[in-house]
Amino acid sequence: MNSRRKALKSLITLPLAGGIVSSNELLANENQIVIDSLKKDYFKELGIRTFINAAGTYTSMTGSLMPKEVIDAISYGSLEYVNLDELQDKVGERIAQLLNCEYATVSSGCFGAMSIAMAGVMSGKDPKKIKQLPDVTGLKHEVILQESHSIGYSQALTNVGAKLVKVKTSDELEKAINEKTAMLWFLNANTDNGEIKWEEFVSLGKKHNIPTFIDCAADVPPVDNLFKFTRIGFDMVAFSGGKGLRGPQSAGLLLGKKEYIEAARLHTPPRGETIGRGMKVNKEEVLGMLAALELYLARDHKAEWEMWEKQINLISNSVKSIDGVQTIIHVPPHANHVPSLKIRWDENTVKISPNKVREKLRNGTPSIETVGNKNEIGITTWMMVPGQEKIVAKKIQKILKTYKA
Repeated sequence: MNSRRKALKSLITLPLAGGIVSSNELLANENQIVIDSLKKDYFKELGIRTFINAAGTYTSMTGSLMPKEVIDAISYGSLEYVNLDELQDKVGERIAQLLNCEYATVSSGCFGAMSIAMAGVMSGKDPKKIKQLPDVTGLKHEVILQESHSIGYSQALTNVGAKLVKVKTSDELEKAINEKTAMLWFLNANTDNGEIKWEEFVSLGKKHNIPTFIDCAADVPPVDNLFKFTRIGFDMVAFSGGKGLRGPQSAGLLLGKKEYIEAARLHTPPRGETIGRGMKVNKEEVLGMLAALELYLARDHKAEWEMWEKQINLISNSVKSIDGVQTIIHVPPHANHVPSLKIRWDENTVKISPNKVREKLRNGTPSIETVGNKNEIGITTWMMVPGQEKIVAKKIQKILKTYKA
């Protein structure tokens, strides 16, 4: 600590070309001194094992790893004070330009985007109605969705006072519309499970002058999804920031019509008497999300896809070399749309269950996390650091060989 203080004192008194040290320069130097003096393995000290992520962008597994450019933006944001609303305004304008939509804001994840969007639709820009939530007395508060789209995450809508109305067909949807209907909500991950598809859903909203919202939490890649749904005509679109975009895990994007995004923003900090007060996004996350989006849009998506395919094929070929083991390479049509692998085997030939293999992978060195069920192991490589696919292939092959009859 004494050496740190001496270093800081010397920085304060040290003249630089053009004048004295600025607050940004001083803090940057101070932070570097702190980093240099406090280098340690926090996870090891806490007794936490890190792992190779062969599973995907699960919140329980802390989502994705942020690129250096995103970390740099977050670090930059930590060194100065700014007005939070001004930052959100400017970043929202920049995101809207990048994604060819009317407006955007950085939210507290996709769940937070859903909540503030719902709140904004119910209250509009009326200060009294904004403070009233979650009391929906006198407000339009019903949300119509397809029964097959009703999942746990729709709690983001009911949290702010909305009531869910579930339907199966377009006829049922139109019959369900009444004076209390506030919004039509669509879950992109379950597109194939519902009878009503994107264009018809949007047209029904426009026909009855009801705003439409689509939840696209895990729907990047492909990159075109960032543009597709506002182009189709959805009034609001939400994405998770810490999945395929590789931004801050607790951030997200809310895109769409300016009137709805502005109303949603009125429920967020720095305002304190709103239902979205706890859905705070700090300046570091706002900048990190912008940097992640800019980086993602500039990425060579074709080359990245080819890399994932090669990684999946490497693991597939490695385990298929064992008699009795089969693999299926597939790409989910919507959410988590990346090359993925299913590994199956005859337990009379390879005498170990998929659950036991997953346990051995988790408890091995290095630890490897996978998904699946009692019949198969599921693997993706898009959240791996390149090169880790070789470790995963070798580890799974070794375990299966050990239990080969």
